[in-house]
Amino acid sequence: MLKKLVVLAFALAVPASAVLAQPGLTLPPSGDNQRASVTQWIGPVEVTIAYSSPDVTGPSGEDRTGKIWGQLVPYGMSNLGFGSCGDQCPWRAGANENTTFSVSHDVLVEGEPLAAGTYGLHMIPSETAWTIVFSNDSTSWGSYFYDAAEDALRVDVQPKEHPFTHWLTYEFVDRQAEQATVALAWENLQVPWTIRVPNAADLYIAALSRELRSMPGFNWQSWMAAAQYALGAGRHDQAVAWAQKAALDPAVGQENFVTLSTLAQAQAAAGDAGASSATLDRAMAHPTASPTQIHFLGRQLLGRGEKDEAMRIFERNAELHPGQWPVEVGLMRGHSALGHYQEALAHAEKALAQAPDDNNRQSLTAAIERLKQGQDVN
Repeated sequence: MLKKLVVLAFALAVPASAVLAQPGLTLPPSGDNQRASVTQWIGPVEVTIAYSSPDVTGPSGEDRTGKIWGQLVPYGMSNLGFGSCGDQCPWRAGANENTTFSVSHDVLVEGEPLAAGTYGLHMIPSETAWTIVFSNDSTSWGSYFYDAAEDALRVDVQPKEHPFTHWLTYEFVDRQAEQATVALAWENLQVPWTIRVPNAADLYIAALSRELRSMPGFNWQSWMAAAQYALGAGRHDQAVAWAQKAALDPAVGQENFVTLSTLAQAQAAAGDAGASSATLDRAMAHPTASPTQIHFLGRQLLGRGEKDEAMRIFERNAELHPGQWPVEVGLMRGHSALGHYQEALAHAEKALAQAPDDNNRQSLTAAIERLKQGQDVN
């Protein structure tokens, strides 16, 4: 009977808005601090921050502007009056349950290694510098049970002034191919830190290797796409192997201009110039090769600075498809790249007479003016 009375007294003493969520029950979040999450992919790596989002307005409607940092959120470690962390409790970097940081692959955070996994995210604020803590404990409530022995990583970062943000928010404020910067923003402060994926190409190659062993590996288009990625990523030997599969494999390959030209480019990148030249001639003579496809192959080579090889492609296009658009355009670009401006001008004037639309006519007219002034048109 006494036990029942104690439970009843506790229930009556706790207001409904403060009741903690119970497993298996759908209840409003504690303190009306709504759950939120943000996910960003950095190449093949998925990064997610899940948090509860308090606002600047207090529970009783009071405006807490100017009273967040150093007051509501103490500087340094503090004593929360509950749990096991004593006077060594960091801030939970949000509200309610652990704020969590999840990453699908190993990354670098502010240059320091962090293994794939889910971490409790805590912060130790100060007026001049903050420490971000990634804890191996990601399932606790807040920071009440924080234990420094469970730290996976700590990094120091600099806070910045920021336009007023009413709701505590995490946002990826800079996104690049191999790194992204995520920032906490609340009130007039922002706390950014950078996550980098130093081996994105290796991760893509590993993923492609796995996937080509399943259903995608039963068509030549997948092998070609994989080869083109490997070529662009500088994995030349892998590009050759995959391009050979796309073009020549009797079970899944298909010999056509695209597969053969991809193989030729991979062979050239891998240092096998003789094989590349032979494969490229085979590609250009293939029935699937159009003058436009050959032209754009030459343009790709020009873009990589391979002027002599590009000129060979443009001249071969002229032999295979005389008088067709855009053969003269290619010869114009090839001669211009080599500094042969008078020859380029002659081909530009022929191309202008063949131009199929106003856009090409305008482009060629501008090119002719540049060539007359001795300027490259590429």
